[in-house]
Amino acid sequence: MTHLSTEMLPDLRDPVLVAAFSGWNDAGEAASAAARWLVRHLPARRIGGLDAEEFHSFTDTRPTVRLVNDERRISWPAHDLYLAERADRPRDLLLLVAREPELRWRTYCEHMLSFARDAGTTTLVSLGALLADAPHSRPVPVSGFATDTDWWTRLEAEGISPSNYQGPTGIVGMIHDFARAGDLPSFSLWASVPHYLPTTANPKAALALLRRLNAVLGLSIDLKRLESAAAYFERQVNDAVSRDRRATGYLRELERRTEGSEEGSAAASGPLPSADEVIRDLEDFLRGRSEGDG
Repeated sequence: MTHLSTEMLPDLRDPVLVAAFSGWNDAGEAASAAARWLVRHLPARRIGGLDAEEFHSFTDTRPTVRLVNDERRISWPAHDLYLAERADRPRDLLLLVAREPELRWRTYCEHMLSFARDAGTTTLVSLGALLADAPHSRPVPVSGFATDTDWWTRLEAEGISPSNYQGPTGIVGMIHDFARAGDLPSFSLWASVPHYLPTTANPKAALALLRRLNAVLGLSIDLKRLESAAAYFERQVNDAVSRDRRATGYLRELERRTEGSEEGSAAASGPLPSADEVIRDLEDFLRGRSEGDG
């Protein structure tokens, strides 16, 4: 029994499937925001999706209710597939924008790889984001891995550092394992998000992912609007930091460590101060700004 439904696809040009999952693989919502940005601005049209009923425990990932013209509407966890076709780009893009499932990961991956094969996909790409000691005031580090040596050569050429992570994995790691077993070349891009902004939507990290994706795939996508959003985000965080002495000291210490200066190297022998209060202060400030802007 299939839990995936799509419309009949045309013949695609060297199609690449780009997948991003909100949840555990998505610090600062950077990966899912990058995928949604592609859907809106390429633009892409919805061609199908997977049935959330089979892959979620709804007590863990709850549906949401919202009011539309005073009528209550339920929104289920989404697993949507989109297609972006443009004759002036070197390849077509298939986009999966989804919530990480809790159930039946093997079945989920089998469905996705079956869809990729049927669509003639030549490469699978995933986007992810992790919390790290990465100050928001510096360029966003992007790491990655590839199951194919040619793709890894391209990643290295764009300054993407290798990921040496070992430990618990998410659906992203599982999909790449299935792609490797199915002889489908694949690679993954991961943005490092400041650990002191764990739940704040981070357009700067989303931009870093899309810049690398743009370069590696040769897509020539215009990112100016996202660049403006990332610059505004950084100004907001800078404003929040400047108003809090604890946050200012914490950021300066983190910048010294990141830059590897002599002072930072010496300081690195001791632990950073606790970030708990800094996180609360910054997120309260940014949340208030967001509500005020609305």
